[in-house]
Amino acid sequence: MGPLHTYSADITWTGAGSLGTATYTSYSRDHEVRIGSKPPLLGSSDPAFRGDPSRFCPEELLVAALAQCHMLWFLHLAASAGVTVLGYEDSGTGTMRVEGAGHGQFTDVVLRPRVTIAPGAVGTDGEAVNDADLAQLHRKAHEHCFIARSVNFPVRHEPAPVRVAQELAS
Repeated sequence: MGPLHTYSADITWTGAGSLGTATYTSYSRDHEVRIGSKPPLLGSSDPAFRGDPSRFCPEELLVAALAQCHMLWFLHLAASAGVTVLGYEDSGTGTMRVEGAGHGQFTDVVLRPRVTIAPGAVGTDGEAVNDADLAQLHRKAHEHCFIARSVNFPVRHEPAPVRVAQELAS
């Protein structure tokens, strides 16, 4: 067994108001997430569940965590393969189904990475990096992503075609 890593977060509910949870509508879902000495992350519930739309909800943060984890592994694997990545963006989307009793679960998350590589980037075969090369790096990143390996729903990838930095300037 490999080394164990522990992660901590402190959550403080700030939305009690004067009535607390006297009723379902009497309290705010606002809270703060604190992780070490980093600035607090202002959280709430999804607006569909009486949350503040200007704050982050746990469902959004789950999608963001999956996208971040995938990106970080992709960049690591690209560097190891000698592929120079100059830009990376993603527009991930998660779908959650809520059951009649009010509980629910994610059914899937789809990541849509857009990767920009350096002009003249070559893969391990010595040929110009192409969509198949990046798809292989995305597959490997998915296999390594700690968070994707920990969830019980599919995390799919729909990468955009490879972009070469020089082409963007044209």
